[in-house]
Amino acid sequence: MTTYKAILFDLDGTLLDTIDDLTDSMNAALAAFELPTHSTAACKQFIGDGVRNFVQRALPPSRRDDATITAVMARYRQAYSTNWDNKTRPYEGIEPLLDALTARGLKMVVYSNKPDEFTQLAVRKLLPRWPFDAIAGAREGWPHKPDPAAARNLAAQLAIPPEQFVYLGDTNTDMQTATRAGMFPAGALWGFRTAQELLDNGANVLLAHPMELLAVLNQ
Repeated sequence: MTTYKAILFDLDGTLLDTIDDLTDSMNAALAAFELPTHSTAACKQFIGDGVRNFVQRALPPSRRDDATITAVMARYRQAYSTNWDNKTRPYEGIEPLLDALTARGLKMVVYSNKPDEFTQLAVRKLLPRWPFDAIAGAREGWPHKPDPAAARNLAAQLAIPPEQFVYLGDTNTDMQTATRAGMFPAGALWGFRTAQELLDNGANVLLAHPMELLAVLNQ
């Protein structure tokens, strides 16, 4: 039986339901260049691997040149800086889960491919009551998921071995990161991707509701 001492959370699609603000900001950027816009369902498939990949996937294949990607990225960042918290909220069940984990004395970390400034801002504004031990987004010198280096670095900062972490995320990228980092991969079904994608990429367990994580910790 493994004793888990820490939880590493993905942010978008795991702790926070960000998809509407992400979609609205991307569509505003695309519309500014008279490019086709997308549904929230489509954007759920585009995100998870950093802003540049989000923009590249949202562009028509014929417009994925560096100049267009750079221009749309700039417009997207501008739109998101204004719109990021219009509709974004914690998922149902996240707040009682965080209460329960805090009461148990578990360490809690947030690690996202979202730019670090927005990761920090989102956690502190929308999840202000909980004592996260580390919050990290995409930053200079930190490779994007699924590279496991940053996840391992966060574990080292807490002086807790990776195998004593449960990694809760909602995409293939998260499950690959957890597996490569040596953490326990738990797939969040309330997020942006399918159960099959999570299983295909290494999920050891699938959770339909945040509070089901407590049962994993009790195994």
